[in-house]
This record gives sequence, structure tokens and C-alpha cells, in this order.
Amino acid sequence: MRVAAAQTLVSPDIAANGSAIRSMIAAAAASGVRVINFCEGSLSGYSKFQIMHPDDWRSFDWGRQEAELRAIADLCGDLGIFAVVGGAHRLAEGYPPHNSLYIFSEGGTLLTRYDKRFLSNSELGGWYSPGTAPITFDVDGYRFGCAICIESQFQEVFQEYESLGVDAVLFSSYGVAEYFQIALRAHAGLNCIWIGAATPVQKAPKGPAGIIGPDGKWVTQCPATPEPSLVTALLDRGDPVYDIPLQKARPWRLKARQGDIYRERMADDPRSENRSGY
Repeated sequence: MRVAAAQTLVSPDIAANGSAIRSMIAAAAASGVRVINFCEGSLSGYSKFQIMHPDDWRSFDWGRQEAELRAIADLCGDLGIFAVVGGAHRLAEGYPPHNSLYIFSEGGTLLTRYDKRFLSNSELGGWYSPGTAPITFDVDGYRFGCAICIESQFQEVFQEYESLGVDAVLFSSYGVAEYFQIALRAHAGLNCIWIGAATPVQKAPKGPAGIIGPDGKWVTQCPATPEPSLVTALLDRGDPVYDIPLQKARPWRLKARQGDIYRERMADDPRSENRSGY
């Protein structure tokens, strides 16, 4: 199945952001894409960039965002495509919103929502409230998870998704700096998963959107220019290019983490209890 990572312009205008997202969804669907992901805040805007102060959430146009979310859902239903869109999620009065990813199904419904769990120090200063759990969703027999921005620096996020059986993690960030790219390539290679990384055009020169294979190498990247763009890649567990990471390394690492293969080996080794030697 084909997936895409998007690079769109994010502005303070929610309606303009929604239009840009829908245009990219249409382009992806025309290319046979089944799942496309966008950067964090791609619809609502992101803290310190389009949302200039935590108090701005009090005047945020939640009604406009809701209308744009519904329009995106309808388009996904019309085109038969899944989309992962970044936006704030309103909580009860007195609590900052979640920094979220809305997952829309090919049926035109909100399938689920991922709320960023590992927030930065600045995000905790009134910008956002943390989420509590991972999410997964399935498309055409492939399983996906989601992660956002600074979560690239937490290996447990990606190892947890590997243990949940995902084939790919859709990573959405307001910028994919070089050290983010290094970390994402490591997570992909260590966990033998694909990672789709989405970013806004404003940050593309320092790290464009792209897709990493389960061998830890970039499959494709957008141009590193501040222009709207998307890239696609084919997820295929049977691809001989990924025979070692998918058919050998990942199953072996699962057995290694369980530990039985080592306990069985040592149980048969008469030297295993001799701890007196050097």
C-alpha cells in the first residue's frame, strides 16, 4: 500500500490551512495513496509560531477548526483515503488543549485521535496538556502508530509501537531538525518499521518531509525548499530490499527480548553455574 508525507504551509488562518490540507489530500489520492500525514498544528497552527501566547487559546476559533475538520473528513470519504492531520484539541475550561493528530478514515469519519504524550518544557508552560496513551489503526492489513515532534527523542515511544505490532509510525512535527532525522532513522532501523515524517514548508530547508524504510534509510524526501510538496512510498512486507529487517531481524529481536532462547541455551550448558573463573 502507498503512503505519503506532506509538507504544507501553516498560517494563522485556519480556513487557509484547511484548504491547503484538502488540496494535498486530493493530490495524494490521485497518486494512489491510502494514508497521508501532515505536520503538528497543520490545521490549528502551532505554539509560538501561529499561536503567539498561551492566552491566545481563549480567543481561538474552535468553531472554524471544527468546520474544517468536518470538511477534511468529508473529502476523505469522497476520495477513499485516510489522513492524519495536526490540530489542537479543546479540553475543559482552565486546561490548555492537547497537541493532537486527528485520524480520518476512508469512510469520512474521525477514526481516532492521538494526543502528544511527551511535551517539551516550554509546551508545559501553558501551551498544551499531555496525552496519556498510544494509538494504533489498521489500513489494508497494515498497522500504524503516531508520534509528534520531541517524541522523536524518546526511544520508548517507538519500541512500544513495535511491541504493538505496527508496520509504520506517522511522525508529525513542526520541523525535522538534523538530530531529529538521525533519531528517526535509528528508531526505524532498530524497530524495523517505516516512519513517515511530515513538516511545514517554513521548516523544510532545515529538514524536509520524507519517509524512512525499516532499514533506517530514507526512501524519499521532499525538496528542501519552502514549497508545498508531498512524497510517497510503497509499504510492502515482501519487498526483498527489506528481507533482513522485516523477515529476519525483527522476528529475532522479538525472541531475544522474550529471553527464552537464552535461558534454554544456558540450561543446557554445564558451565552456566560456574562463576568462580575469570
